[in-house]
Amino acid sequence: MAKKENRIQVILECTEQKGSGLTGMSRYITTKNKKNTAERIELKKYNPYLRKVTVHKEIK
Repeated sequence: MAKKENRIQVILECTEQKGSGLTGMSRYITTKNKKNTAERIELKKYNPYLRKVTVHKEIK
């Protein structure tokens, strides 16, 4: 049976909404393999506050 020690949970936060001044914050929780992807990830996800797809970056 495979061990799940390499996969960690990360939080993705919208980059466009920080500077816009709107209330709320679009965040998503996902997992990544820390052995294969050591750097921070960036994904395009839907932001319900801005009502469009934006870039979400990993935060710590």
